Amino acid sequence: MSSLPSMSLSPLDGRYAPAVAPLTEYLSEAGLNRARVEVEVEWIITLTDRGLFGSSALTDAQKESLRALYRDFGADEIGWLAEKEAVTRHDVKAIEYLVRDRLSTLGLDAIAELTHFACTSEDINSASYALTVQRAVERVWLPKLHAVVESLTQLAEEHRDAVMLSRTHGQPATPSTMGKELAVFAWRLQRVAAQISQGEYLAKFSGATGTWSAHLAAEPDVDWPALSRGFIEGLGIGFNELTTQIESHDWQVELYDRVRHAGGILHNLATDVWTYISMGFFAQIPVAGATGSSTMPHKINPIRFENAEANLEIAGGLFGTLASTLVTSRQQRDLTDSTTQRNIGVAFGHSLLALDNLQRGLTEISLSRHVLLADLDANWEVLAEAIQTVVRAEIVAGRSQITDPYALLKDLTRGRRVGAPELAEFVNGLDIGDAAKQRLLALTPAGYAGLADRLVDLLR
Repeated sequence: MSSLPSMSLSPLDGRYAPAVAPLTEYLSEAGLNRARVEVEVEWIITLTDRGLFGSSALTDAQKESLRALYRDFGADEIGWLAEKEAVTRHDVKAIEYLVRDRLSTLGLDAIAELTHFACTSEDINSASYALTVQRAVERVWLPKLHAVVESLTQLAEEHRDAVMLSRTHGQPATPSTMGKELAVFAWRLQRVAAQISQGEYLAKFSGATGTWSAHLAAEPDVDWPALSRGFIEGLGIGFNELTTQIESHDWQVELYDRVRHAGGILHNLATDVWTYISMGFFAQIPVAGATGSSTMPHKINPIRFENAEANLEIAGGLFGTLASTLVTSRQQRDLTDSTTQRNIGVAFGHSLLALDNLQRGLTEISLSRHVLLADLDANWEVLAEAIQTVVRAEIVAGRSQITDPYALLKDLTRGRRVGAPELAEFVNGLDIGDAAKQRLLALTPAGYAGLADRLVDLLR
């Protein structure tokens, strides 16, 4: 058997690469390393701005030249780091050497020892992960989630008056509208999206075991916790002052649990729309040139929703593993979090892929209102709820002597189909007031959707 050329093992880096490409800017190895360089560089600038250890503040030109190391981070730096890490066997140490090398190139050897000053690797890593995850969520993942919510909202508004037979426990139930049912998903997702938007992204910057011991040994007169807080918050992330060697990752656990929660709602959406398609409620819009089945030419398979369903399950499993693993660290440090965090991009990748498929899938369906109406017309027995409720109200008002109206309607409708003539005959024979009787005689399944239409307005 011949050997294949070098190929991607993950479909995220192969088949689905275009859909998840925006995440690689932040959650790839290169994205993480760029953030690490950013943290190292900004720490040097922070220290020299304060003239610590006899250093002088860098000029604006020097700062810009130094910042160019992460702003222009690219193939040369990626290759350099790969070669250095092959020797150091330590990724953050390779970053330190890269910064030192560039300082020398810029003629700033005098401050080379401020590179990685008093830092443990986790000071750099915690800040870098907070930056990259924050940017990936706020710039890529959340906008895609909002796009799905907006698509749902538009569909909900378009179909707000499209009355449909509900099914509870898979059985015919009180009608709703397709717009209201889609609005429920948008409403749920809006709530979780708001929670995610308000989440924290935290870093620590307190040395080997979170005590600032080396800092104080080098300069006991500096308020190192205050300086560290100012530095971290200056990067645009939050500061965790009380930690072990690592930042405790609780913010990550909270984030991944919320993203997994959103994924569960999206999974519910995917399976419900898939079911509506199978029932004929939605027709799929043919895509020119696309093939649904290799042998059955008529088929248009709901692949967008099936793909989303599967990828949400994979993402949910990964986010669950991330959350359960990152919440624990043995004593002051172990390395399980390091390996686990390397899969953050994989989890978000599968989630983003699902969002992309859902967004596209929602544009490729058309509501078959005639199917909804036919389904309603075949299930007049769902009006039993309205009839027995009206009878109860008539009894309370003293306009009826009927006893146990629920049992009366149960005998008429349970387990059997009842059409319009049978219900009309039944209502005409009821001991209720004329006004109530006329309301019931005018009622149809398609006219029994309550406030469903108006409820869609809650989305805006």
